[in-house]
Amino acid sequence: MSGCPTMLLTAVLVYGLAGVAAQAQEFPAKPIRIVTSGAGGGNDFTSRLIAQGITAGLGQPVIVDNRNTVVVPEIVMKAPADGYTLLVLGSPFWVAPLLKKAPYDPIADFAPLSLVGVSPAVLVVNPSLAVKTVRELIEIAKSKPGALNYASTSSGASSHLAAELLKHMTGINLVHVPYKGSAASVNAVLSGEVQVCFIAASNVVAHIASGRLRGLAVTSLKPSALAPGLPTVASAGLPGYEIVAADAMFAPPRTPAPVIRRLNEEINRYLSRPEITERFLQGGVEAVGGPPGNLAARMKADTARLGKLIADAGIQAD
Repeated sequence: MSGCPTMLLTAVLVYGLAGVAAQAQEFPAKPIRIVTSGAGGGNDFTSRLIAQGITAGLGQPVIVDNRNTVVVPEIVMKAPADGYTLLVLGSPFWVAPLLKKAPYDPIADFAPLSLVGVSPAVLVVNPSLAVKTVRELIEIAKSKPGALNYASTSSGASSHLAAELLKHMTGINLVHVPYKGSAASVNAVLSGEVQVCFIAASNVVAHIASGRLRGLAVTSLKPSALAPGLPTVASAGLPGYEIVAADAMFAPPRTPAPVIRRLNEEINRYLSRPEITERFLQGGVEAVGGPPGNLAARMKADTARLGKLIADAGIQAD
């Protein structure tokens, strides 16, 4: 009789593992839903490309469900852990909780699927400012503390964090002027109302080409195809400088590993196609992909690094 509990436990474990394996083998057996923010935005663009791309490989329709950004994470967090409800959001999903309390923990409450793409910002200046490199900008800012202003799309946005990281790493004093959105920020630099701005490449490459703005560098660790010919901020003697917007996919917590693996394989198969890489570039995104662990590592690194920057600079969200 003493062996019965052990045999029973073994049977339960075997049955449970067999159930997970069967679930993964059958997956997907019905349509999959990607929950994301409002139609027409960057997350919607990414979601629709991914949905179109993985439908054939999975053999089931993949539907994009646009919702108010505020409720999107909770919808997926509370969904069944079966792989049929997925989440696509950008890096504010895991950066915003560093600025104000959120009803979720982006690391503990979600299962990473894949980092889909990244979008570095471009450091631009009004051409009236006599600088052509990041080093020259730093030098003039040091010689005239507080004389230069920089625009951001809002307090706590990546355009704000990019400038604050530059200030933190160099000791310069640039004055923050927050605007409502990218268009207003770009117009402020074009008009000379402010002299400096970090902004998405898609918003300024045409102005750089026309000479209305001067591009100094990109904020990624490596040069970007989104802003050809520009060096990185890091190469100006600031090793490790990096601020990029990221698009990522998640599943509900406790989604079975075989289901995560299947979804990740389909996502990466799609992102590896050259014509898809080009479609993402046209939308202002560099396709990335990779295993779920890469996304998890980026989230943890961003949380530690940006959390310290936000605390040290006293940054607060609007």
